[in-house]
Amino acid sequence: MPYAKSEDTRRRLLEAATADFAAHGITGARVDRIAAAADINKARLYAYFGDKLGLFDAVFRMHADAVVDQVPFTADDLAQYAAGLYSAALAHPQLIRLTAWARLEGVKPTETSTRAKEAKLQAIAQAQRDGHVRASLDPEDILVLLISMALAWTEPALSEVTVPGVPVPDAPASEVLAAAHERRKQALADTVRRAFQP
Repeated sequence: MPYAKSEDTRRRLLEAATADFAAHGITGARVDRIAAAADINKARLYAYFGDKLGLFDAVFRMHADAVVDQVPFTADDLAQYAAGLYSAALAHPQLIRLTAWARLEGVKPTETSTRAKEAKLQAIAQAQRDGHVRASLDPEDILVLLISMALAWTEPALSEVTVPGVPVPDAPASEVLAAAHERRKQALADTVRRAFQP
């Protein structure tokens, strides 16, 4: 008899899987451990997601969609979009870890939304025609570069607030981190403007 699916069970599974995949990667994640953390029978996990890769895909899409939904795309102000994407990624560190594991293990998650990507490319092309974005660059190249730039400081190893040769101030760590994020956001926005505005 098939299990009835409930949103609460699905949520618990996705939360438990997020923690396990982020900590151990795709290969290192264990279905038994995820099911136990979600307090469900392992068979229910398979009923919901099919297999471990299906579960990873659902986890990845959940976090990617959260970031995409949080940041409206503004093709005529790519600097604002990049800064917003940087902030959203910092608010969703799980996505960064999941992305890193997927790259390391050669897993390509399902495109979160092909329509959303196409809409962004069309918006960039229109902004190029309107003179807001440099027309000599391919819209897809712009989008890839933009996302890469926005996520440059979100890797865990790069998120420490230290600058070679600059002493760490006596302010609390949270203040130092906030100041660093503001500085990086400004640098990102300025660089995006110089790179893509005509």
